[in-house]
Amino acid sequence: MTTSGTTNGTVDGISGAPAAALTTFTGSARPYRGGDPYADYRAAAEPPFGHLPDLADRRLGGSVIAANDEFFAERENLLVPGPARFDPEHFGHKGKVMDGWETRRRRGPSAAHPYPADGDHDWALVRLGVPGVVRGLVVDTAHFRGNHPQAVGVEATAVPGTPSPEELSADGVGWTVLVPRTPVGGHAANAFAVGHPGRWTHLRLKQYPDGGIARFRVHGEPVPDPAWLTALGTVDVAALENGGLVEDASDRFYSAPSGTILPGRSRRMDDGWETRRRRDRGHDWVRYRLAGQSLLRAVEIDTGCLKGNAAGWAALSARDAAAGGDWTEILPRTRLRPDSVHRIPLPGHPVATHLRLDIHPDGGIARLRVHGTLTGDGVRGLEERFGG
Repeated sequence: MTTSGTTNGTVDGISGAPAAALTTFTGSARPYRGGDPYADYRAAAEPPFGHLPDLADRRLGGSVIAANDEFFAERENLLVPGPARFDPEHFGHKGKVMDGWETRRRRGPSAAHPYPADGDHDWALVRLGVPGVVRGLVVDTAHFRGNHPQAVGVEATAVPGTPSPEELSADGVGWTVLVPRTPVGGHAANAFAVGHPGRWTHLRLKQYPDGGIARFRVHGEPVPDPAWLTALGTVDVAALENGGLVEDASDRFYSAPSGTILPGRSRRMDDGWETRRRRDRGHDWVRYRLAGQSLLRAVEIDTGCLKGNAAGWAALSARDAAAGGDWTEILPRTRLRPDSVHRIPLPGHPVATHLRLDIHPDGGIARLRVHGTLTGDGVRGLEERFGG
């Protein structure tokens, strides 16, 4: 494994960004010889940003809206949830079918110059499902052993609305380098910690000169448009798409608590948060940062798809950090039913910036919805984050 730092700079007229600390692997992996394809997969310990949500998650509306080439494998595979799969016997009309984005081999202009030029590269445009501050990136080349790119780079921009690929490529659109051109390895999780504080809506992933990338993960903190939340009025102020975030949790054994604030209802048992079985007298909990200071009106605690392992009871406490307040219980310990939606009005409409969900003694919660309205201070705080 190679670990190195990078410096500020300008690349091809694109503005530079603060140094991106990175952990990458270089060189090809061994050819596949049978057995578990992940047995020789190269990955370091979970990066410090790994607990943050993937802002490009398809479930949030993330999409690869364009790529210059996808001859061997489609660009959409980059954002598929879960690890890439490998079937050594699966071939199609164009060759080996890969679970990732793979371009054709680049060639030079003539027999005298058969090699691609130094700056030749392929690219893919990614629209984030939730705009926000990017804290880290993972360029995963799983199962691309001798056909991975030699190097990658990532750039970012912030453009309102739903711009087309042509509009994003137009003159006048500023792109900032988050990861400068950096060597990467095959069949490996190449992780980059990003230090730029900007809010982004789109990323451009480059691979030099060509090759295949299995997955692209964009870990960060959501920063929604405050004008949209204000226009809606009462919204789910804990939802990831509205700027909510899981700050910490007591246990992440079976599935991460960030699942509790994803859009829609859960479709499987592992689509929410589930803890290991406790053998003591304690309990489990999740702490959330809300979109901003909010007036809370009602909550929904959903145990969908959790039938023999739903939490037995739940309680909620709130804190208004903007006013320096302490934790106050707003929902006493309440019995939960398996595979059910529990809708509970909150008397008094407490004001809060943070929420803590306590479950007793252990188990799972599929979704938590916190219906509320941003206060004036909440809107102003979100506007400050939105404007960078």
